[in-house]
Amino acid sequence: MISISKQDNLITVAIVGEFTLNDFRQFEDEVLYQVHLGSKVNILLDLRDMLSYTVDVAWGELAFVREHGSEVGRVAVVTDNQWQAWSAWVSGLLTDADVVVFSDYDEAEKWVSAWLTESE
Repeated sequence: MISISKQDNLITVAIVGEFTLNDFRQFEDEVLYQVHLGSKVNILLDLRDMLSYTVDVAWGELAFVREHGSEVGRVAVVTDNQWQAWSAWVSGLLTDADVVVFSDYDEAEKWVSAWLTESE
């Protein structure tokens, strides 16, 4: 299940349970809509309660990052899972965005939100 909220050009996403292709499509639509408005998007991705994801999500993520990675400013990933941290690191190699993994949600939110005020 996915939960998405938006504030200015910050999209906050929380995944609970299994991350499905339908969930990923919702996320993708939100990012593309924000990009369509003409500004880089910043993402706070909370994976602490994600239990699993489907293989098609992994492929979709790679394709999305390769195609739209230059339209993202910062990505803060909140997780304690080493595989998810490794996946975030790999995604960061494919994009111009600053991708940082955090174990503390408040620190991640502060970091990704700081970019909003610095870029104004």
